[in-house]
Amino acid sequence: MTASILNVENISLAFGGVKALTDVSFSVKEGSVFSIIGPNGAGKTSMLNCISGRYTPNSGNIFFNNKNVTSLQPNDRADLGMGRTFQNLALFGHMSVLDNIMVGRHHLLKNNWLTGPLYWASGAQKEELEHRRKVEEVIDFLEISHIRKSIAGTLSYGLRKRVELARAMALNPKLILLDEPMAGMNLEEKEDMARYILDLNEEFGITVVMIEHDMGVVMDISHEVMVLDFGKNLICAKPEQVMADPYVKRAYLGLEEADSEPEEVNTLEEVS
Repeated sequence: MTASILNVENISLAFGGVKALTDVSFSVKEGSVFSIIGPNGAGKTSMLNCISGRYTPNSGNIFFNNKNVTSLQPNDRADLGMGRTFQNLALFGHMSVLDNIMVGRHHLLKNNWLTGPLYWASGAQKEELEHRRKVEEVIDFLEISHIRKSIAGTLSYGLRKRVELARAMALNPKLILLDEPMAGMNLEEKEDMARYILDLNEEFGITVVMIEHDMGVVMDISHEVMVLDFGKNLICAKPEQVMADPYVKRAYLGLEEADSEPEEVNTLEEVS
């Protein structure tokens, strides 16, 4: 059996009197694509924020590669191999694509302000060349060589999403958290992004935890799917089992149990 790279145990989170998450538990197998679905307000992004360290849960524990990371800061989790993209783009709009991606390598730098002045003697030059080589690999993989010198803020929305994914990949992560990577994209852009996610999972061996509303994409590329409902884990199973669950069909897909299965389900936007 494949070992779990991420274990979330009984996580609860509240903002004042509002409960965002209530006793949520699940595990993610190493090398898998794990999707989280549910309507707006279900606690999906709050869950990712707890995993990445932006939020500290009120109770429960999060284990990454068997290490309890519940109290660690986001940069410490990045050092352990956890990458992240955001629902709202978090690029440096005034910087080039290349510089934005290089930011993703910052935590891997060994040279500092003390050794930096000794650029040649300290090995800083060799280190910089190695980081640039890794960044170029990511740029080639995501097919954005033609915009590498472009200012990030001038790019189309779909390309900026791809650049943000590139920056997360530059972290050299073992686990990558994707918050609605295909939101606002047209059909062609969604197909490209789905292909990149599958490739980074299969070719690079990166485990993916993804929030996504496009049910067609979720069911096509996910190994497991968890449905959050008002901050609670409604079901966590293989895609076909989730689609067959009566409550999911009724509450999220608008189907009665006796209804026939739709040939294709495109989105959960109407309930989100």
